[in-house]
Amino acid sequence: MKRVSILGATGSIGQNTLDLVRRDRSAFQVVALTGGRNIAKLAQDAIACDAEIAVTAHDSLLEDLRAALRGTGIEAAAGATALTEAGARPADWVMSAIVGFAGLAPGLAALRTGATLALANKESLVAAGQLLMGTARRAGARILPVDSEHSGIFQALVGEDAAAVQRIIITASGGAFRDWPMDQLIHATPAEAATHPNWDMGQRITIDSASMFNKAMEMIETREFFGVRPDQIEVLIHPESLVHAMIHYVDGAMMAHMGPHDMRHAIGYALNWPERRDLPVAPLDLARVGQLTFEAPDPDRFPALRLARDVMEARGLMGAVFNGAKERALDHFIAGKIGFMQMNTIVEEVLARLEGHDKIAQRPMTLDTTARADHLARMYVDSVAKEQNG
Repeated sequence: MKRVSILGATGSIGQNTLDLVRRDRSAFQVVALTGGRNIAKLAQDAIACDAEIAVTAHDSLLEDLRAALRGTGIEAAAGATALTEAGARPADWVMSAIVGFAGLAPGLAALRTGATLALANKESLVAAGQLLMGTARRAGARILPVDSEHSGIFQALVGEDAAAVQRIIITASGGAFRDWPMDQLIHATPAEAATHPNWDMGQRITIDSASMFNKAMEMIETREFFGVRPDQIEVLIHPESLVHAMIHYVDGAMMAHMGPHDMRHAIGYALNWPERRDLPVAPLDLARVGQLTFEAPDPDRFPALRLARDVMEARGLMGAVFNGAKERALDHFIAGKIGFMQMNTIVEEVLARLEGHDKIAQRPMTLDTTARADHLARMYVDSVAKEQNG
């Protein structure tokens, strides 16, 4: 029986993971579930899975969680330290699906135990890819990608020589605004940006899809996870979102990974790896699909992709600066304090200002220095946003 923990259990990735675990209860034992403010759902799932512990990220909600779990024998805990301790609990397989920079410390804690980390938290690799991958190597642990694009890359590389890879192509739907006139983007609202044409995701990642910041993050992830050069990574707009990634080999062959709009495929692949097992995922009907379309992204519409290349060239702690700036700029947009396209200009300005600050790009990468870079980036976003808006 595989012991599993799900960090970020109440989000969409966590709920899809729980769906797969519940379908084969004889194969999985749930150790820890963590969540945010949805205490009722966290407690309900912990009870249904007979988890050992349930953890909320918010200290103020600990008593609510304890009340919801009273009489079940399930331990309750709260706060950042408790999240990290949940990641460190002995388990064979840990899903890292906490949104944002907060997912880094629990993911590192899981790797230090030697567990397999199923990584859906892209911020971890962007902010601290060298730290995460180095920790896995030292502990003899394995990281399996759960983003549909990186799962596709991983699967297309099975049995292949990585040295024969010429380029890696990841696809993007183009988000809510792919067909909007450029002059209308400055007036786009958070509600409009939070509507995805293909995927059912949370508010923040859906807005990141519209700005293409999510694809910028995935470019950096590809660099860190697969160890390829920045110039080997490309992005194509693919409105159907059925081809998730393509590998172009030196002999001219191209391997493409395809799949439906269902995250349970990538999750299930990581959950059952190295085996493939039946999953409740509908097969693609290509005759019904009819055609697949691709186009190059417009650099003026999606400047985040150019910023990602700058970050990949700089490496070091600039990934943490980029991630922190992106997250904070998104906070400002959701709050109505800045415009949609301002997120790009603010992140670019913060990168420029911090690149030489305290030699941040050259500082050793530790959890503390990564957290410091993240904190500085958020502070600078607040300052730049205030300057730009008077």
